[in-house]
Amino acid sequence: MGVRRIQKGEPGHGRKKFVATGTYRGKDYTVRFGDPDMDIKRDDPEKRANFRKRMNCAEPGPPNKARYWACKFWSDTPVSQLLGK
Repeated sequence: MGVRRIQKGEPGHGRKKFVATGTYRGKDYTVRFGDPDMDIKRDDPEKRANFRKRMNCAEPGPPNKARYWACKFWSDTPVSQLLGK
C-alpha cells in the first residue's frame, strides 16, 4: 500500500493530484484523488472541520474509495508522513 503524487505521463496527470494503491479484501486497487489545481488548506482549523464534516470523515469507508484517502489527508497527520517522505 502506498500513496504518492501522480507524475507526468501517468494516467490521471493533470486531472488528479495523488494515487493510492493497495489490496482490500483480496483485490488490488488504484485510487486517484485530489484536485491538482487546489491547495490543501488543512492547517486552518475551521476549514478542516468543515471539510471533515462535509465528507463524513467520522466514517470514511473502505480504503479503495477516494473519500477515505481525502479524509486521511485532511487529518492531523502531516502530509509528508502520509506520502512516506
